[in-house]
This record gives sequence, C-alpha cells and structure tokens, in this order.
Amino acid sequence: MTLKTEHSTHSERKRRDSFGMFDGYDSCSEDTSSSSSSDESEEEVAPLPSSLPIIKNNGQVYTYPDGKSGMATCEMCGMVGVRDAFYSKTKRFCSVSCSRSYSSNSKKASILARLQGKPPTKKAKVLQKQPLVAKLAAYAQYQATLQSQAKTKSAVSLEGFSWGNYINSNSFIAAPVTCFKHAPMGTCWGDISENVRVEVPNTDCSLPTKVFWIAGIVKLAGYNALLRYEGFESDSSLDFWCNICGSDIHPVGWCAASGKPLVPPRTIQHKYTNWKAFLVKRLTGAKTLPPDFSQKVSESMQYPFKPSMRVEVVDKTHLCRTRVAIVESVIGGRLRLVYEESEDKSDDFWCHMYSPLIHHIGWSRSIGHRFKRSDITKKQDGHFDTPPHLFAKVKEVDQSGEWYKEGMKLEAIDPLNLSAICVATIRKVLADGFLMIGIDGSEAADGSDWFCYHATSPSIFPVGFCEINMIELTPPRGYTKLPFKWFDYLRETGSIAAPVKLFNKDVPNHGFRVGMKLEAVDLMEPRLVCVATVTRIIHRLLRIHFDGWEEEYDQWVDCESPDLYPVGWCQLTGYQLQPPAPQTSRESQSGSSKQKKKAKSQQYKGHKKMTPLQLKEELLDGEEYSFLQGASDQESNGSASYYIKQEP
Repeated sequence: MTLKTEHSTHSERKRRDSFGMFDGYDSCSEDTSSSSSSDESEEEVAPLPSSLPIIKNNGQVYTYPDGKSGMATCEMCGMVGVRDAFYSKTKRFCSVSCSRSYSSNSKKASILARLQGKPPTKKAKVLQKQPLVAKLAAYAQYQATLQSQAKTKSAVSLEGFSWGNYINSNSFIAAPVTCFKHAPMGTCWGDISENVRVEVPNTDCSLPTKVFWIAGIVKLAGYNALLRYEGFESDSSLDFWCNICGSDIHPVGWCAASGKPLVPPRTIQHKYTNWKAFLVKRLTGAKTLPPDFSQKVSESMQYPFKPSMRVEVVDKTHLCRTRVAIVESVIGGRLRLVYEESEDKSDDFWCHMYSPLIHHIGWSRSIGHRFKRSDITKKQDGHFDTPPHLFAKVKEVDQSGEWYKEGMKLEAIDPLNLSAICVATIRKVLADGFLMIGIDGSEAADGSDWFCYHATSPSIFPVGFCEINMIELTPPRGYTKLPFKWFDYLRETGSIAAPVKLFNKDVPNHGFRVGMKLEAVDLMEPRLVCVATVTRIIHRLLRIHFDGWEEEYDQWVDCESPDLYPVGWCQLTGYQLQPPAPQTSRESQSGSSKQKKKAKSQQYKGHKKMTPLQLKEELLDGEEYSFLQGASDQESNGSASYYIKQEP
C-alpha cells in the first residue's frame, strides 16, 4: 500500500492532522516526566488534554542378523530395555529426551516431571521398568542432585533467550515467512520487507497515556522485525524487535482513523520544528501494511480442529498400527492428542493438524492398515469424529500399472532416528498408494516397527539416492560387508530395487537457503519446538540442526513439512520455544560426543563413494539410467529431478 497525504487547506490549526499527530508537541511541558534530564530542551510542554482517549492494555523382542540381544539401563531415567533399541552409539540413554536432559541443566526439571507422574516420552519401543530397589536408588541419587544443584543456578533460562539479540549478535538470517505455507500468513505475506513503515507504541515518551509513532523495518527475521523510529536516521540506539503480527503493530494511517495520538520520541522531539512536514516528506510514496493486515492475521490463526474431535493416529509404541485419539488442545495448529484409552490423559502425542500421521476415523480399515481396537465400546459424551475433509490430502496414484511390490528395496528416513537415511524394504503394499516400510537389520520380529509412508512421500528414495547426493547411507545393523554396496546387497538378498520412476521427483521453489534460522519441531520429542538452522539442502530435503546440540541430533525434514515454522511463531501462537543449549551443556556434551564420533568413524571409516557411472553399472542390470549429481547446499531450488531415466 502506498501512502497518500494531502496538505490541509484549513486556516485554523487542528490538534491532530491527517496523520493523527498531536500538533503543537513542542509547546508542551515535560513536567509530567519524572525522568527528565537537565540537558534536555528547556521549552515547556503542556500536558495532553484530558479529552484524549486512553488505550487500556488489555515389550517387544528384537532379532538381529547376528542373533544377539543385550540389555541396557538409561543413565537418565533408569529404564531398562533392549540395548540396540537405545539411542546413540554409546547406548547410554533410552531416548533423545533423556540424552538431552542428562547433558543439559534441565535434568532437575526432567526428574521432577517424572516424580510428578508424567511418564517420559520414549522412542517407539516398549521398555521394561526397573525393580523397586533401583527406583529407590534413583530417588536417593535425585535427592543428592537437588542438593548439589541448589548451590548453582542454571546458566541460561528460557526467559533469557531473545531471537532479536540472537540474530543481531551473530548476523544470522532467518527463513522468510513465505517458506512456510502452513503457518499463519504463509500464503498472504505479500511484499512486507525492509523500509515498510508501521505505527507502533512510542516507548520513548513520558506522557501518561499510550501514544504512537511511526517506525520503519530495518531487518526482517520471520515474523520478527527490527524497527527504527522515524527521525533517528542512522542512529540505531533505540532500535527494537517486535513481532510484526502483534496487536500493537498497525499500518500508517491507523492512528488518524482511530483517534490515537502520534507523538515523536522524546530523544529527538526537538530535532525538527515541523514534524508534520517531516512526515509528509518521509512517508509520501513509502509502503506500509495492508489496511486489513490484522484481520488476515486473525483469520490465518483460525484452526478447524477443535478439542474433543476423534482421529486415528500412529501408535507411538507400535509404529505399524494406528489408534483412536482425542484432540485435547490446539496451539498454533499443533494438536495435543490423548489416546482414547488413557484415563489420566497422560498418554499423549503431539503433531500438526496437517501431519501425515493423523487420519479420519475409518482410514485404517479403508486401506488395510493395522489398527488397535479400543476397549471403549462407544464414544464418550462430547467426543465426535473429525470430518474427513479437514485432513491433509495425498496425491492420487495409479496402482494398476507398474507399481511397488513386497520385498523391493529402497532408501528411507528412519522414523526412529531421523538423522539417518537407511536401507529399507517394502513389507506390504496397501490401498490408495500407501506402503509399509521396514528398516533392514533392525526390524522387530513381529513387524511392529514397520512404518507407513505414502508412495509420494518425500521421505522415501530410490536405491542410490544417498550415493549420488553425497549423503551417508546407514547400512543394515549387523551387516559386516563394508563399505556397503547396493549391487552386492541386492544380489546377496535376492532382491530388486524399486523402480526409480515411481518416486516423487517434484522439487518446489521453497526459498530455503543454508544457514537460515527457523523454529523446528524435534520430531523425536514432538512436543518440543526448538531454535534451529538449515545446514544442508538436497533438492527438497532439508537437514535441520538444533542450535547448541551435537550433529547427531540433526534431522532430515521435507521443505514442506508442517513441523517447520518461521522465527517468531512460538511467540505469535503462545507455544513454548526451546532455546539453544547453554554453553555448559555443550561442554558436557563434548566428551561423550567425541567418543560417539570416534566410534562412528571407526565403524564407517573407509566408505568409498561410487561415481554415478559405477553406481549405474552395478545397480541397474538391463536398464539405462543417467543420474544428475546432487544439488549443492547452496542450490536449494529448481525443478530438476534427482534422477532421470534415459529414453531408448
């Protein structure tokens, strides 16, 4: 929107002009200020008329190729389980949550949560509880921990984190709001950019009423904008960050229409004698927010999912099946789902309303997916089935021609370790394009950790995808013939690779760049939204790093994932943001992390990258394919495919 101003033709001066400005400010007394300094102007300013309005602020068994299974005890929560089901190479912790809690100063809060009856969120594997004696020992250790922690305070608190300071002090760049189509304003952000002018509260003022002034956007970081009051020119001393979608941010002209006073900041109040002329000159031709901006923000934050709705969601203890869950709460489009049989409502699961993990009631039966029937024979009062049209739609596929078959090999993101892309197998072909995928070498004997992916899912890839795009492929657990070669593995297992042409090769113009900051869900602990960074981009695949944590916690995520959000999303929606790990945590991580990295390098050292030509010759017997080298980390966009089949 371009500002249009007109010079007043009235001979009589008004108290407020077309900008809503309080005219005659320079003749007012500063006696109302208790903080006036002696070096300020001696000109007296009369108090605001009393007529001015005042705005009031309102137990599975696992089998492995070597046939061995060991037990391990979590050093954080004391849970006992199958060693190979534990997290990381050292197998010290049962989950990402426990690993992080142990290595950070949040250990106290984590233990308190458990003592208060809140069960720890585990990986999707059932663990056995320790005997009572072990629990008592853990409690005694907890008491000792409390005494030692009472002497020292946490290095960094959540309240101490500021996106603005974090970005300014490190010169970071945030991903633009337009990268997140599922987020508020993601599809109607428009051309909001630097130099756009807005009307904001004037905090550099000693007047008793809430007054406003015009500011320009100096820098954008997601929803957050660094603003500078008009009149400060190159002086950044009073620059401030705010959420551009906040209730106190308005387009220029709002004050005039609403009868609110525009008052220059006290620091520069005597810089100009005619502020109206100054604003006319500065704002003519400038851009501001659309007049219906706040309405659009409000509309984009209306969510169709409501508490008490029933859905089918993946069973976090048995990934191969779904269960009925009830929507307990909705925050920013994220749903806290409570499994229907959970009487105390502690057995919950977090996901976005557009997540591929949730479906309408009856979905499992319609496609042949396993489903856990509830012991509850009828719906409880007030609970009702979610309308099917509210769920994310998947692309229709034609399964009548050449299609996926059971036993075909492929590469897939491990749902239990999202930092790894693994050798995988299609275990079952369902209706409507859905597939049950198993990770080779680490599948449960009963197939309870098979995972459902749609054929168009961006989380499954053809054989050779990692090699071509220079990503480390995780071989089957227990597979000793290293370096891993697909050709040898297919021959040894008597398997064939899934046809390349069946995979999703669409690459949207997503706009992400390496180094961009954002807020991302830790999908291993989906209730947490963390400060994160894009560290790699392979076509539409993003490598998400959680600031302050080791790289082993990184996760591969699709560019259109509903679990990624712009900087400032948590503040806008009222969701709690997890700040970067404090320095003390990073230091405590370093020792164990070095051992983990060392073990990792010993296991995988010597992996030799095959060229595309070698890969083509070894993998594809009888078919000719040419592979495009993977895009570099800087080449984030474009419609190029990962792979192209040559026409005969």
